[in-house]
Amino acid sequence: MKYLCLIYHDERQLGALAQGERDALVVEARAYDEELRRSGHHLASDMLQCAKTVMTIRVRGVEVCLTDGPDVEAQEALGGFILIEARDLNDAIRMAAKLPAARVGAIEVRPVHDPAPP
Repeated sequence: MKYLCLIYHDERQLGALAQGERDALVVEARAYDEELRRSGHHLASDMLQCAKTVMTIRVRGVEVCLTDGPDVEAQEALGGFILIEARDLNDAIRMAAKLPAARVGAIEVRPVHDPAPP
């Protein structure tokens, strides 16, 4: 089963880390991604640009509404994602808990909808 792990962090807190600490976190995250690739669990992942680059789009009838920035005011912003293959939710949680970003933010684990075949 596929699970999407959404990585949230406080951009101010991350920015306050010493450059060496941030670099070490990135190196560790890349190493863990590689470990997941080798084990066959990694499907896709990437970092996102900071929240101030977000555009939120809503279509209501024929009107398209654009809003700069994320839709909600929150301390933690979506900073990246990793799509994994896991046996079940417990397996996905086990893998997500090892993500280095979990130490400086939060990881939201969501099952990917697998529609029944027609």
